[in-house]
Amino acid sequence: MAVNETEGCLAPFLNVRAFTDGGYTDGRLCAKFPSGESCCLPCPVSNWVYPDSFETMTTTANWVAVVGVVSCAFLLLSWAVLPVDKTFRHYLSISLTTAVLFMNLGFVIPLAAEPEQCFDKITPNSMETNSVCASSAMFLLLGGWAGVAWVFLRALSLHLQICWQLVVGRNFMWFSQVVGWGVPAVGVVLAFVLSGVSFRFGQTCHINHKNSLADLWIPLLVFSGMTLIIQFATFGYCIKVYLASLADNSASTEGSGLPSYTNSIRTMTPKQAYRRVRRVIQLQWRGIAIILIIVADVIFFSVVFVFQDTTAESVKNDQSIAEAWTRCIIFSGGNKTECMELAKPLAVNMPTVGAVLFLLGMNGIWLLLLLGRWTMFQGWRDLLISSPNRGKREFVSVDARLDDLKKDTRSYEMLSRDDSGKTMNESVTPSVVTPISPALVRSQMGSPNMHQDYSSTSQSGNGGNDGRRTPDFFGQTARYHAPARSFSSPRAPTSPQQATVTWDPRETYAAASPRGANDQQEDRYVNPLGMNRI
Repeated sequence: MAVNETEGCLAPFLNVRAFTDGGYTDGRLCAKFPSGESCCLPCPVSNWVYPDSFETMTTTANWVAVVGVVSCAFLLLSWAVLPVDKTFRHYLSISLTTAVLFMNLGFVIPLAAEPEQCFDKITPNSMETNSVCASSAMFLLLGGWAGVAWVFLRALSLHLQICWQLVVGRNFMWFSQVVGWGVPAVGVVLAFVLSGVSFRFGQTCHINHKNSLADLWIPLLVFSGMTLIIQFATFGYCIKVYLASLADNSASTEGSGLPSYTNSIRTMTPKQAYRRVRRVIQLQWRGIAIILIIVADVIFFSVVFVFQDTTAESVKNDQSIAEAWTRCIIFSGGNKTECMELAKPLAVNMPTVGAVLFLLGMNGIWLLLLLGRWTMFQGWRDLLISSPNRGKREFVSVDARLDDLKKDTRSYEMLSRDDSGKTMNESVTPSVVTPISPALVRSQMGSPNMHQDYSSTSQSGNGGNDGRRTPDFFGQTARYHAPARSFSSPRAPTSPQQATVTWDPRETYAAASPRGANDQQEDRYVNPLGMNRI
């Protein structure tokens, strides 16, 4: 025989026998009535113990999480696209940001999907009856677990560098990847198998009370506690080093903050150790702030939910706790506004729950403020504005680029455009010639053909009254004469005359010795590139 929903129960309570066993039945809030029937509050229970503004508050917190997702996505995209000198990326920062992104997705997915919180009028949905519940809880638990693990690894890395003077390397990186993602994966599996998730309050699914202390809350608190211990130990060491540096009056440490080559880094003086610690803290203060913020959020989140679970279980086990509120809600005809004061013992107060949800959603914003840099925005500006200009230059022809090289007076290379593919090491006459250097002119002045070349290039130009002949250094072509004593290839002198080492006073700018009539012919030549040389 079918049972009426209100048979044996007073409004707004409903008879449990009128419903099936689908959904998360342990999430029902029921009580025994004088009629002997088990009567339950309509689902969701949070609508009865919290005011109407509770739904608005949870929705607003979810929108804050959307901003956090955008912040994390911006950081991850910047680290992936921009160069490292613009972002200063590090695997600890990347992994922590990914973890916070997952945690915020646990609030964003329900906001977009708008899932049905109740399986029926008195039973909330669980991970087995609602896919959005399962996915949102998975991201929330995975992100929370990974966030705790990565802040622990970050604190451990900082502690090893400051307190033990150890340089964390590749081995620590692989160890971090195993711990940072392996432990959270195991934790999520245990939470789903041993406890399960369901709609507790709001549109995001949370872990159920059953076995939650053993498979989630205690491990999270243990990791958070170890992180705080390591962090405070690091702070204590820094304070100790600072106090020791105040008492150090050694004159040998005033000049430099770095240890000498003769001393080990472990035997540094107090002032040297203080300078090293101060530099590390100046570089890592953002990471330290992130560690403290996320650990504080996780501890606050864990304590609040443990207290919420304890309160809910106590109400189920001791109905006298809710007796005053039950009578009020019955006599008021289901008007919860009149009974809000009596509902306080039944759940955690709304400001505390709101603070937890807002703090969890703001973690992504904190990461952007602390890990983000102005150079990231400059890098995106350069990438979006300068890239089209750089792309246009890729289509410039080879001839145009050679013309640019001709105009560049800083270039002292001889470029070849020979179609035969020969290089300048082969016997190819170059088509683009840059000005000859003065050193080359001096090396060629000993050649018997040098004056002939100069006379041939100067007849049409500067045959002045003084008889001086100025060579045309900027003509269309210029011959290259290999020096007689060129050692570009390993070969012995071919004649005793070439083997004789001669001293040319013009190369050292010393006073010249008396010369004959043949040498006076060379006095008429003036090197225009060396006239103003000091």
